[in-house]
Amino acid sequence: MRNVSVNLAVSCLIVGLLSSCGSDVYNECAWQPDISELEISLQVEELHGDLLNTGSHEELHSFIRQHPLIADFFLQRSSYPNDSIMADDLFKRFSNPHIDTLYSEIQRVFGDLSTLKSELNSAFAHLKYYYPEAELPKIQTVATGLIHDMYVSDTLIIIGLDYYLGPGARFRPLNMFNYILKRYAPEYIVPSIMLLYGINPGYNKTDLSDQTVLAEIIAYGKSFYFARQMMPCTPDSVMIWYTSEEMKDVRNNADVVWTHFVENQLLYETSHEVKRKYIEDRPKTYDIGEKAPGRIGTWLGWEIVRAFMEKEKDKTLPELMHTRQPQVIFNASKYRP
Repeated sequence: MRNVSVNLAVSCLIVGLLSSCGSDVYNECAWQPDISELEISLQVEELHGDLLNTGSHEELHSFIRQHPLIADFFLQRSSYPNDSIMADDLFKRFSNPHIDTLYSEIQRVFGDLSTLKSELNSAFAHLKYYYPEAELPKIQTVATGLIHDMYVSDTLIIIGLDYYLGPGARFRPLNMFNYILKRYAPEYIVPSIMLLYGINPGYNKTDLSDQTVLAEIIAYGKSFYFARQMMPCTPDSVMIWYTSEEMKDVRNNADVVWTHFVENQLLYETSHEVKRKYIEDRPKTYDIGEKAPGRIGTWLGWEIVRAFMEKEKDKTLPELMHTRQPQVIFNASKYRP
């Protein structure tokens, strides 16, 4: 798997779905395999106090030397002439009295990290069930004063806990629209990681020559389906970041969404402008209606993949993920809302 440094606020990767409460099928757990013999214990290196509680320039220099990826992606090393100037600037940042409050907030929200560790272990146990050859990554938690959120590769995952303090926290990431900011809460950390795994070409095989809207939404749909299998009882909402009202509206009006795509011949469009309207992050899809949520094409792709797997009940998750041709998935799904 290639390295992925992700600012989820602007990433075009990550999306998911929420259901209303009650007996809605979308609230039910996905099929859960027996992973009782696959219990794992990921190595989690807790570094989130190291920078915020640094006591000297020397400690900062040592940290930078020992953790080059954190220095590169979370501390923005490239924006400094050299590491010495970088350490001087960061020491001033981490000497700010507000840093103590930020550290206290991290402790308040995450505690001993037991919930986060449990979610990570469960998700990667499911990954090992479906992909026994998968290498388990090392996990590091860090806090940098709201500089960066997450880094994911096949061998290392770095989580900026200060980015995920959620509503009510004293400090939140700056310069974000509210529809993006709401995603930075603890419950979105592991789903975001699994979605990044699910979109990665190491798992999600695609036909790169196919530049149609259909190809892109199917690729996203496969990633959502993948992530849901890794976290079978996580609500769809946590995957696609729709509110309960948005989910209710889009499901109740699935026929309207589908008709819009068909009548406007969108599935086989290759225009970047069309993809921007229906796939990229935005608060609403106004071309369909004022209540239509953004990224609605990716939701449609997930629905098509879900329909495909309902029809192809003998198909395994790896077989789905290795199906490169979106037209094959679309045709076999017989999707009609």
